[in-house]
Amino acid sequence: MKQLEEVLRPPERNLPPYPAKSIYLASGEKMVVRQASREEVPILLEAVAPLTTVERDFYDIVASRTYAELLGWLRYRVRDEYCLVGLIDGVLVGLVNGRTLSKKIGVSYHTIAMRRGLRVGAHLFAAKMEYHIEYLGQDEVYIVAESPIGFRRWMIEYPLVERPQVHHELGGVMSWALTRDIYFAAKPRLVAGERPVPANLMATAAKIKLVGAEALITQVSGKPGQA
Repeated sequence: MKQLEEVLRPPERNLPPYPAKSIYLASGEKMVVRQASREEVPILLEAVAPLTTVERDFYDIVASRTYAELLGWLRYRVRDEYCLVGLIDGVLVGLVNGRTLSKKIGVSYHTIAMRRGLRVGAHLFAAKMEYHIEYLGQDEVYIVAESPIGFRRWMIEYPLVERPQVHHELGGVMSWALTRDIYFAAKPRLVAGERPVPANLMATAAKIKLVGAEALITQVSGKPGQA
């Protein structure tokens, strides 16, 4: 059994860590963005699961796919996956994930905002691009969108370039790409945050806390307890 598991597990690179940062939001709150560990995946799965029922803005498909991606990471079935989380007073307000395809190419998976109206998703997506370009040292990140909001936030706002010859792992429409030149041109507008995070603020982000499923669904759908 052990020998078979060794065959089934993909090899993993030791990826450089993503250094935590804090972002001052429009609400006056500070969001800590940090890297999640594989050991924290169970609580992330608990957070994402209720959103698989929310049809608004395609949360259902994004959450379902993210759940599977995180589970694949937990079970050692995805190569070189990572996850960044956004936390306000320790409460999870969003997450992003992706992986490396090679040393020079990254793959963006998903972005989920669990509090809306504060650009949480946009800030976390920018942090993800920051990780790929500045800390992993990659040349391009392949990206697709599953919602009109995602298309406006990523493809148009940066703006990304088309890569019609690239088949993204998520399928669907053709791939788009964030290049190093696009990233550094967009960085002054879109990449926010301060480092290092003060010790007292970092301490609040040590343990991930969740809001209840009912409250979470209300936050993202605007309808109490329903999609």
